[in-house]
Amino acid sequence: MIEEAFAKIYGAAPDAVVRAPGRVNLIGEHTDYNDGFVLPAAIDRAIEFAARRREDRLVRVHSLDFQDQVEFSLDALQKDTVHPWSNYLRGVFKFLEDEGYHLKGSDVVFGGNVPREAGLSSSAAVEVGTVALSMRLSNLNLAPLDVVRLARRAENEFVNVPCGIMDQFICALGKRDHALFLDCRDLAYRHVPLRGNVKIIVCNSGVRRALAASEYEIRLEQCRQAVAQLRTTGLAVNSLREIDLADLEVASPSLTETLLKRARHVISENHRVLEAVKVLEKGDLERFGELMNASHESLRDDYEVSSKELDVLVDLALRQPGVLGARMTGAGFGGCTVNLVRADAAESFAEAVKAGYRKALGLDADIYVCKASDGALAGCSTRRQD
Repeated sequence: MIEEAFAKIYGAAPDAVVRAPGRVNLIGEHTDYNDGFVLPAAIDRAIEFAARRREDRLVRVHSLDFQDQVEFSLDALQKDTVHPWSNYLRGVFKFLEDEGYHLKGSDVVFGGNVPREAGLSSSAAVEVGTVALSMRLSNLNLAPLDVVRLARRAENEFVNVPCGIMDQFICALGKRDHALFLDCRDLAYRHVPLRGNVKIIVCNSGVRRALAASEYEIRLEQCRQAVAQLRTTGLAVNSLREIDLADLEVASPSLTETLLKRARHVISENHRVLEAVKVLEKGDLERFGELMNASHESLRDDYEVSSKELDVLVDLALRQPGVLGARMTGAGFGGCTVNLVRADAAESFAEAVKAGYRKALGLDADIYVCKASDGALAGCSTRRQD
């Protein structure tokens, strides 16, 4: 328990406890930076925080996961190259202060079971959790979207890691037994029920995404190039979200084969997300699983961001009883797959995929059996966005 860890370290009970979940994207990959649609879910793996107020402006933070502790003043918030894990919290504190919120000093303990570098957004959970904790300790009243934007700003501008807004969004605003449909252009969202007795199973390939950052930049530029070329044909578009597959087919002679494939993935993936929302609202899990499978094929063949390891995990998953759908998730070139599996088959699924992966490639896969969870703001007092 996080309260027990706090009491052991600081010798007293905390004033506030919050949790912020990790997340997995069920469908809608590489659509976010194309003004598209995504459908993530918060999961029941989380980062927990416990803290008490101080009378000064000093912050003491103990990380259970890193077994490390730092101290710093809210009056001198700067990046720490010796304890880089602390920058996710420092960035949140800095931008809260910059926006006029006067924070109290605090003693903090945090840690949890969201695996680091597994594509489950442990960093977003830390950022969103830090905002939620600050709201409790300093009696702040932030609108939900302000929480999301500030958490993302901490990662983009303080930690200097480029990311879209999906991770912080779902970590803050997830809902138990639901996915979250998000329009990345105007940030309109709604919760979509995950009916049926199912588990979300994440399979970590164990392969670090060494190429993901550089290839991400390449894909981003290719999408921009595709939009620019499509505009030369008379299509009045500012993003790939704004055209459909019929328009793309007519305008395809203006694109190279590579740009055509990239555009086709983004456009078809947006259509898959929209259909996925409809079928989930009807409770049609079989069709939802088919859309997950099609998403993986598109990411593998058109967007070319899968890998041998991810393909093996998906192939193994699709052979198992009880599986509804399987796909790579995240940036690609390593990382994880996400699978929707009937709950009564979850344990045998995990065992079979783990054994099959070791037999096929000689590698061990970490497998996380999850369910959709509440976001960090479920237990926080926030005012509604106007």
